[in-house]
Amino acid sequence: MNFLPQQALVMSPLLSFGVLLVVGALGGYLAHRWSWLPSITGFMLVGLLVGPSGLGLLDYDTLKEARILVDIALALILYRLGSSLDLRFIRRSPRIVFVAAIESAATFCAVFALCYFLGFSALIAAVIGAILISSSPAVLLHVAHEVGAKGPVTESAKTLVALNNLMSFLVFALVIPALLLHENASWQEVVLHPLYLLLGSGFLGLVIGLGLHFVISRTAKAGQYKLAMVVGALMFTLGLAQQLQLSMLFAPLIVGIVVRSVERDVVVSAMEFGSAFELFFIVLFVFAGASLHLAELIQYGPVILALVLTRSLVKLAAVSVSLRFALQPWRQSSATGLLLIPMAGLAIGLVQTASQLVPEQATVIAAVVLGAVTLFETLGPPMAAFAFGLAGEAAASTPVRKQSPWRLKHEVQVDVSALVVQKPEDVEVTEEATETVKRRFRLWPFAGKA
Repeated sequence: MNFLPQQALVMSPLLSFGVLLVVGALGGYLAHRWSWLPSITGFMLVGLLVGPSGLGLLDYDTLKEARILVDIALALILYRLGSSLDLRFIRRSPRIVFVAAIESAATFCAVFALCYFLGFSALIAAVIGAILISSSPAVLLHVAHEVGAKGPVTESAKTLVALNNLMSFLVFALVIPALLLHENASWQEVVLHPLYLLLGSGFLGLVIGLGLHFVISRTAKAGQYKLAMVVGALMFTLGLAQQLQLSMLFAPLIVGIVVRSVERDVVVSAMEFGSAFELFFIVLFVFAGASLHLAELIQYGPVILALVLTRSLVKLAAVSVSLRFALQPWRQSSATGLLLIPMAGLAIGLVQTASQLVPEQATVIAAVVLGAVTLFETLGPPMAAFAFGLAGEAAASTPVRKQSPWRLKHEVQVDVSALVVQKPEDVEVTEEATETVKRRFRLWPFAGKA
């Protein structure tokens, strides 16, 4: 009977990937049953349900083994974010960097001051402040695609989100020496580790980005392989970053920035990943929900609410006022500020990194940041949809149930041109003959009466 399994079933990475997808899809389906509940929130709720704080279907060891799936999801999201940041656009509009710097600095200072006032140590307050600088590219890209948003506000928001994610990582890298000192590391490690992360990850992203653009430009006629090349390059980036102990967050972001900035005739950054890209969204947010600690969420509930409120107001005010000084109308500047409020992708990755550097504080950092992510992902999608509408750039509107024409009380316009226009071979084609003929009909004799 050697052909039978010799041990009990265990939750392998492949099995956990299937669980994450299935329960995530069910959570998204349930979220669609209630129009007020975003699908991203549904993913996180079912993740909390099957995670260690819920049914325990996914325990901490399983989540640790499934980390590679989250790294792939974050790499794809950060690549798409980087590909929305065009350095040529920044050179033409340098004020956007000033706005991003003001917004990022104001967010960090406000969050740090609030956390320190609420009793956190200066080190943990700095870590949380650095992470909360980042905004969510996932929400921005997802909602913009859903409503068909296009225009200057949408492009400015994409650029600002890419810049503040970049600044969030840079500030987090500046906090790393303090984290290492807290762990009694040597001065060589304190000084050289952040430099190695920044310069090494940046160089890796630069080389792979240039190589990816070169290969795709030389194989432009075989467009069906473009997606495979991009995903393969990102997997190659993750593999090298992991072995070289570089940042698996910063390198994919740089790859996207380089590809967007060097492309000319052959455009790679505008490539759509298709519906398969949603699989990684599901994995990312179900994993984030499963990583939540329910006890800490309840314990730090007031802190999370205070952070969410403070961060939202500061980002909205900083972006709105800065763009208003740049002579942008209030509606557009306020809409841009609203689009920077959601937070998700990079924050989840930085929480994992911080947990490795200060494991004794991992529970507190994860509870506060992921709790804030939960609220931001609940409020973020409808807020983003409202912002696109406020800016006047939403092409898609909420469908309205059509009223039956037999219930209308007034006259309606009915196009009967197909019934009254003569055939082209029977008449001479003139401008009058090609005009659409409309006649007014009353559906019922009493339709015009009140």
